[in-house]
Amino acid sequence: MSAAQTPKPKKKAPAPTDASVARRAADLIARTDSSEGAVSLARAARNLIPEPVTGAAERPSDRIARLIEQAHGEQPSAMRELGLAGVEIWQTLTRRRKAVGERIDRAVPATIMFTDLVSFSTWALHAGDDHVLALIRAVDEATAAVVRRRGGQVVKNLGDGTMAVFVDAEQAILAAFETITAVNAVEVDGYRPQLRVGLHTGMPRSVGDDFLGVDVNIAARVGAAAGSGEVYISQAVVDQVDPERFVLRRKRFRAKGVPKGLLVFSVVPKL
Repeated sequence: MSAAQTPKPKKKAPAPTDASVARRAADLIARTDSSEGAVSLARAARNLIPEPVTGAAERPSDRIARLIEQAHGEQPSAMRELGLAGVEIWQTLTRRRKAVGERIDRAVPATIMFTDLVSFSTWALHAGDDHVLALIRAVDEATAAVVRRRGGQVVKNLGDGTMAVFVDAEQAILAAFETITAVNAVEVDGYRPQLRVGLHTGMPRSVGDDFLGVDVNIAARVGAAAGSGEVYISQAVVDQVDPERFVLRRKRFRAKGVPKGLLVFSVVPKL
């Protein structure tokens, strides 16, 4: 083969520069960041994180979250969603650490309220799960609304009843009667629930979000002794209110796990 016919060697493509590699990587990241699939996945992951507590003072992490939101404007962004998710996870973890640290066992003055649905178990046997759940949900919502309005706090729902605490004993009595009325207005499959309520004032032990101790047991026993539509209170509650504002009738009371000689009264607010 002559020199003229010798094939020319192919030119090698220029090696990519650092700048071109970085530019292609940036383009890929930008396309991925704004892709519908990536944004949807990031949002789904963020939605799994518990909602932040509202009404608290702004924290540094709140300002970081606001800057992340502003950085991408209104454009869909997976990086923004993941960044906000990271901030929200941090806030959730720090809130939980704080809550664990605040589980201090201390006695606090409070009026404890126990509510109980009368003959609920008998009705529930034949009502079916859907009706039972609907009734419990409606009763819990009605009870919580009254408790909050009267300045109390729902401690926990007990299936067919509720435990709540109040700082003001008189407000607790009024909440008890309003709760009975509100619950009686609930109707599921033609059934109207009937409520009974017991109140006791003491020094329960506050442990985290719960209240424990002898005074809690007394309040539960007082409530269990009441009849349908009745509110029973202990002498300790009477001592915290103006007796002229209520009609009081002493009731026979015996129960295990309570001090001997405990005085219990039915109570009705005067008009």
